[in-house]
Amino acid sequence: MMSLPTEVSTVRVQSLIVKSVLAAGLVLALGACGSKKTTTDAAAGDGGSGSPSIENTPMTFAAEGSDSGKIDGLQTINFDYDKAALSADARSKIQGNAEWLKARANVGLQIEGHCDNRGSIEYNLSLGERRAQAVKNYMVSLGVAGDRLSVISYGKEKPLAQGDSESDMAKNRRANFLPLNR
Repeated sequence: MMSLPTEVSTVRVQSLIVKSVLAAGLVLALGACGSKKTTTDAAAGDGGSGSPSIENTPMTFAAEGSDSGKIDGLQTINFDYDKAALSADARSKIQGNAEWLKARANVGLQIEGHCDNRGSIEYNLSLGERRAQAVKNYMVSLGVAGDRLSVISYGKEKPLAQGDSESDMAKNRRANFLPLNR
């Protein structure tokens, strides 16, 4: 039997875990949909007015995160081909992103690792994970609390640019920063 590299095995295990967690969440969500609201629930949740209350404030940031270019002070960073190392330009942008986050105590960041369309799905998921983790580690070294940061890899599944030119592929090798309410 052929053995798989540790990274590929790890990515597959992580993929199975993510799928299991998502399935469990769906089951719980569907179960919650069928539950009936009691008089006690109504009185506690909305002051007795009969309409549900909203406890969380809506996200006020662009849903695309830093990729949108619409969040002042938060910038997407790019990577060289097949690399997860942070360039001087990337470090400078991350420093700005860290300051942006430090000024917003009620916000966390999801760091999304992305790749261009070259390489297998498994390889790109692993590379995207390494990229996002490198960004997180640097932000933590700048004084950002690690529990305010989460990482996810999309590999090559969410490109910014659709073409196959080197310019398009360079845009897709990135870490996107998605603000999350805490």
